[in-house]
Amino acid sequence: MVSELLAQLEELSRSRPDRVLRLTGELPGDGGGIEPFELLIFRGFSSSVSHPTAFDPDQPALPESARLMRAELLQGPLNPAAEQRVAGPMDPELLLEPDRWG
Repeated sequence: MVSELLAQLEELSRSRPDRVLRLTGELPGDGGGIEPFELLIFRGFSSSVSHPTAFDPDQPALPESARLMRAELLQGPLNPAAEQRVAGPMDPELLLEPDRWG
């Protein structure tokens, strides 16, 4: 389930303030189409770069219908002008292993 995976990744990120996790994938769009999304996880919190999310941090940042396709670990805190990729792209589930957070 997407919400369980996100919760586990958020938990792992709490212990790694030097990493930002970028997740990309697809969401069902209005009218039956597919929309790409980008989600960042930093210090235990998810934030969507491409779609609005609920204000309540206890609500999942993505619906269960989301399809997670790719994960990248970036050096944190994130500097958009000089992004540094530490690992990836890879399957998001691989990052459930703490050793992969570098």
